Amino acid sequence: MNLWIDTTAATRAEPLYGIPPVERLRRSVKHLDAGAQVVLSGVDAGRTAWPAARPEVDTAPLGARLRQALAGGALVAIDGGNAVDPRLIDVLLRGTSPCVAARGEGAERAVVLRLEPALTGAIPAEAQTLREVADALLATGRIAPYDEQDFPAYVNKLRRSLPYWIYAVNDKATRRRLERQMFWDNYKGSTDLLTRWVYPPLVWPLVRLCTRWGIHPNTVTVLSIILTVAAVPLFARGDFLLGFLCAYGMSVLDSVDGKIARVTLTDSAIGNVLDHGLDIVHPPFWYFAWAWGLGGRSMDDPLYAAAVWLIVFYLGDRIVLGIAKARLGFALHAATRLDGRVRSFIARRNITMTIMALALLIGAGPAGLYLVTAWQGLTFAWHGVRTVWLGFLARNKARPAV
Repeated sequence: MNLWIDTTAATRAEPLYGIPPVERLRRSVKHLDAGAQVVLSGVDAGRTAWPAARPEVDTAPLGARLRQALAGGALVAIDGGNAVDPRLIDVLLRGTSPCVAARGEGAERAVVLRLEPALTGAIPAEAQTLREVADALLATGRIAPYDEQDFPAYVNKLRRSLPYWIYAVNDKATRRRLERQMFWDNYKGSTDLLTRWVYPPLVWPLVRLCTRWGIHPNTVTVLSIILTVAAVPLFARGDFLLGFLCAYGMSVLDSVDGKIARVTLTDSAIGNVLDHGLDIVHPPFWYFAWAWGLGGRSMDDPLYAAAVWLIVFYLGDRIVLGIAKARLGFALHAATRLDGRVRSFIARRNITMTIMALALLIGAGPAGLYLVTAWQGLTFAWHGVRTVWLGFLARNKARPAV
């Protein structure tokens, strides 16, 4: 199955987050099956920077070039001036039936087609755009719209379902609107209150700034690691103001690096390990440092005991959530709308450190640590009950609800 890209409109299209359309397509198919061939077609195809692709420089109308390309077998045809959901490209490349996937209206309508050689004669040789080809094939009943019920819309990393997207980025106003939409589309379906409602006014300009300057998401992740580590000795020596400045800075950057990676298609295995590994590993160090900074420095001190139990509850909670994901096939917080809502305020880093920060602000640091410990214990118990019910006792297998 070949991927055929018309480059005619690519130079006129606006880049999303600074990435030209053809380069975005190249990143979208970086894990393309080795048996697939990428073909760039058009008068300027030879000037497109895509080393693994085969350029076919041709001044003929799109319809004629597409008919010629079909002589080599089935293909997925894309307008090089459009931004296309990588999931859609993958689904169509693995498909078996001709179809057209479309989004938008009028000049903003964008289409992707999966074509078979048998359709060659039905393609107008003088067609100038893929929209014209799609309209001609649909009018004659030779092709059907893609059935969206067949599309795997659930995104495990985001704990939410997203319909496929295709964008025709024709002007600056459209580019700005789509960049904002892509930013919000990449928020998780279930997350804590701070990430969803407090941080976005900070995260949005930082994402724009980083993408404009070409800052790689792993660079942002490394900076967040530095802030995370720096917070530990600050907490331990009782310098809570600076400690929480580092903590909240890390928390904001934790939202920034993921957004950059997803909107620029620069996610990597090492980036995922660093980002998610940091999220899992650092809380126990912070929790123990809080107790130490408050004066709990011996095993018979209630503050020290609270920190130990807090860490035990935290580790138990992580294990339970891992079991739930293994049983359900997806994150527990995506199982029902109730679980999604509960995710907003359960004992996770952003919530626990905010409880602690507010307690310190009113001069009740020890009470704050005891409260965080109790809240983590209740969270552990809740997740345990939900895991047993949804993963082992419920008659019907749970499906993602967000």
